[in-house]
Formats: sequence, C-alpha cells, structure tokens
Amino acid sequence: MSKLQSVRKTAFAGAAGNVMEWYDFATYAYMAPIIATLFFPSDDHFASIMTTYGVFAAGYLSRPLGGMIFGHIGDKLGRKKVLILSVSLMGFSTVSIGLLPTEAVIGPLAAVLLVVLRIAQGLSVGGEYTGSATFVVENAPRDKRAFYSSWIVSGAAGGFLLGSGVATLLTNFMDADALHSWGWRLPFLSGALIAIVAYILRRHIEEPVKPKDFKKPEKSPVISAFRDHWRDMLRVMGLALSVNVGFYLMFVYAISFLTDRMHVSTANAMDINTFCLVLMTILPIPFAMASDKIGRKPVLLSGALGIIVLSWPLFWFMHHTDLTMIILGQVGFAVLFSWVFAANPVTMVEILPRNVRVSVLSIGYNICLSIFGGTTPLVATYLVNRTSDDFAPVYYLMGLAVISLIAVLSIKETGGKPLRE
Repeated sequence: MSKLQSVRKTAFAGAAGNVMEWYDFATYAYMAPIIATLFFPSDDHFASIMTTYGVFAAGYLSRPLGGMIFGHIGDKLGRKKVLILSVSLMGFSTVSIGLLPTEAVIGPLAAVLLVVLRIAQGLSVGGEYTGSATFVVENAPRDKRAFYSSWIVSGAAGGFLLGSGVATLLTNFMDADALHSWGWRLPFLSGALIAIVAYILRRHIEEPVKPKDFKKPEKSPVISAFRDHWRDMLRVMGLALSVNVGFYLMFVYAISFLTDRMHVSTANAMDINTFCLVLMTILPIPFAMASDKIGRKPVLLSGALGIIVLSWPLFWFMHHTDLTMIILGQVGFAVLFSWVFAANPVTMVEILPRNVRVSVLSIGYNICLSIFGGTTPLVATYLVNRTSDDFAPVYYLMGLAVISLIAVLSIKETGGKPLRE
C-alpha cells in the first residue's frame, strides 16, 4: 500500500468512528421530546424536556474522565487502541439505549439506566474525536493536514446528518402512536451497523507513529498534562468553545426553538436542519484546503470575528415564521461554523507536544464540551425561560466567541510547520 493510500485509509477510518459518535448523540437529541414522555413523564412539559436535556448534558459531564482514560491509553499504548476501544463502547451503549424498558414498565429504574448508558457514551466520546484527529494529523502530509483532518469534521457532521435524516424519516412516515410505542428505538438499534463497520475499518489500519518512537512523559501523561501543559489545555478549550456551543445551539436547541417559539412544524424544522447539516458535511473539506494554503490563524481569526458580528443578524433571520428567512439564517450559521471547524482540529493537534498530545487535547477539549457544549440546549432553554428574550442564547454565544478570539491570538501559526516534539 502506498503512503497516500495509507493516509487516506487512516483518515477514512477516523471519520467512520466520528460518524458513529455523532449519530449516537444526534439520535438522542432528536428523539428528546419522545424520550421525555417515556422516561421522565410529567404534567409540566418544560420540566420534562429540561430533565431530558439534563441527561443529554450528563453524557458530556463524563467526557473529561473519558479524556483522561483514553488520553493515557493513547499516549502510553498508541493511538489505534483509543480508536478501537472508543467506538466499541459507543456502539454498545447506543444499542443498549434502544433496548431499554421505559418508565411505564420498570418505573424510575428506567431513567437510572438511561443516565448510566449516557455516561458510558460520554466516556467513549472522551477519546473518539480527539483520538481520531491526533491519529490523522500525525500521519498526514505536512501540507495537507487540514484537508485530511477535515474528514473527521465531515464525519462528525455526517453522523449528525444521519441521525437527523433517520429522525426526519420516522417523523414523516410513522404515525405518532407507533413512533412513541417502538419507532423511537430504531435509530438507536441501527447504530450497531455503523459501529461494526467502524470497528472493522479501524482494526485494519496501521499505526505508523508508535509510542516507542517518541519520548514518554516522566509520569502519567494525564499528570504531565495538568502540571506542565495547562496553558495549552486552556488554548484548546478556547479554540473549541464558541464553535461547539454554536453548533449545539443551532442544530440541537434550534429544533425545539423553531417548533415551540416560532411554531414551525417538527417536520419542517428537521428538514431545514438536515439541509444545513448536508452543507456542514461538504464545506469543511474545501475550507480546510484553504487553511492549508493561507494558514490556520487567518481562518480562525475571521471565524471568531464572524461569530461575534454575524450571530445576531443570522438569528434574526431565524426568528421568523417564514421558512425562507429561517433557512437563510441557519444556512449562514452552517457556512460560518464550517469555516471554523475546517481549521480547528488540525490547529489543536499542531500546537501540542507529541508525548502528551492525546491527553492534553482530550482533557482540554472534553472539559470545554462538558461544561459548555453538552449543556447548551439546557442553558439556552433556561435563559429564554428566565429572560423572556429569544435572543438571550445568541448573546451567550457572542460572549464565548470573544474568549475564542483571545485563544486564537495567543497561538502561533502552525500551518505547514513541523509538529511539536
């Protein structure tokens, strides 16, 4: 196998696992209104949906622990082991959710089991995206690192797209009774097929860069990450902050916002969401190619400034009942976030030293997403409920984008340069 074929196989295997990861999380997000009634029944719809989003966030709260576990494995035993273990745990957890008895069958134990499985998903995700990004960037040609790492981004968006597409099909072609009775289980059970494919792909990739080829940290890579590289960890968190919150705001929270506040039908809201996810599956690749040409900082700086300046007007478009206006707003967000995501993972890998790279990246990235990313639907729903201002989540996003801008300004240009040793 040629070097180019090996790199492409590596990138494809990394992307396949991220399809699985984000399919699982998207499935839960899009099935949230149904899950709320089956596992957290309540006369208060707001309380029921808040509890369901809280369980969604619980999966994220376990991600830093997963980052520590898989970071240690990746830096000590090799990147490939992280990719195999993480996708296996994710597949098991997702299929198990599809088999869970509901509250009507086993009472409160149903909710407890759902939380446990969501935590297991969070642990697996703690090493999935970051492990894949590290593996691909380390083995890609210097002048095409962003291009190949963008496959990971497209795989993640593709997973969300697949989850959205399946949910849309079920919503459009199943009656409400069947969907609530058994149809909601189908997306979770279908995750088994994706997990098996991703596992097989990852089992047959080689690991050109092995742990024995670089200097190991004196202590545990996790300890070294916190003790010696906390500044790098903060930079990773800053880079990940606004674009990930923005993604969950516009592609998870927006579903309930459009249906509850703008009175758009669930089918139309999901159709718009699906179309925008198609864009986010395609656009990161050409945008990443631009990053390989002009550098990381121009892309990330313009992206952070774009979120600060354009979020309010784009959300203003979405704050209408007219579907054309809503589409324009959400498409604008899709383009803006694709631009940032195209350069984000490769930059985070490039700024970190090799011997603790997986640990620093996994811990920093997952702390950020556990505090801010997974809680986004919960925070957005709370802010609107407390302030009676539909634009409150946008102000939240704009404030976080300022932090991301500071993080970008704190790093040096890494495009086309040797990786840190």
